[in-house]
Amino acid sequence: MKTQFTLSRDAFGKLNLTDATGELHENVSPVRAFPIQAPESGISLVNTDGKEVGWIEHLDQLSGANAALVREELQGREFMPEISRIVAVTSFATPCTWTVETSRGPTDFVLRGEEDIRRIGTDALLVSDTHGIHFLIRNQFELDKHSKKILDRFL
Repeated sequence: MKTQFTLSRDAFGKLNLTDATGELHENVSPVRAFPIQAPESGISLVNTDGKEVGWIEHLDQLSGANAALVREELQGREFMPEISRIVAVTSFATPCTWTVETSRGPTDFVLRGEEDIRRIGTDALLVSDTHGIHFLIRNQFELDKHSKKILDRFL
């Protein structure tokens, strides 16, 4: 079943939704229901008041242009680099500085405590730094041996 709305950008770059009745909803934002476990499914389109004006069961239901607009908008709003490798840590006691390689390039961040590493499902971990930035380890078991050894000291 195809979704019954169209998306476009206005002159200011804001995302607008025109529903099946032709009503225009200006400045809508996509919000993922399950951003880590199902990033392509369950996306709500909300207006500036937080009211849902559209629902996307799965991004595959949208036309290529509409799906591209939603993905572009989500990338602009969400910043969650994925850790692919843990290079080093300054100490195994917290707080400590982690040097990691991510999907957004190499970086350093400070881990306040072990409680800032949270399990998400069976394989994934969410690591929060002192600035509130969340780093995702999509599958802790797929990390290299060195990274696993470091991570095991904190879990």
